[in-house]
Amino acid sequence: MAQRVVVTLFDDIDGGEAAETVVFGLDGRSYEIDLNQANAEKLRAALAPYLRAGRKQSSRTGKAFTHTDLSPDPAAVRAWARSNRFDVPPRGRIPKRVYEAFAEAN
Repeated sequence: MAQRVVVTLFDDIDGGEAAETVVFGLDGRSYEIDLNQANAEKLRAALAPYLRAGRKQSSRTGKAFTHTDLSPDPAAVRAWARSNRFDVPPRGRIPKRVYEAFAEAN
């Protein structure tokens, strides 16, 4: 059996049929709005002076995490710290002084 799915966009401003979905951002948040051709042109015209004066940001979404140095295995650091009488929590963050002492010893 065949099935046909039709998606109809409605203009979020006037309720008529929309021609496109416009994506834009403000104050660190992204928005989508379905607009007909006339309303899409009005939005672009209204934003044009701000777009000309503004600076483009990179198109990355979210924050990228880059790890620049290779940290030793936390399990190995905990084992070494316990055998050298350092007070180390069984879970969670290992204090920086423990990592420094481990690096000096190895």
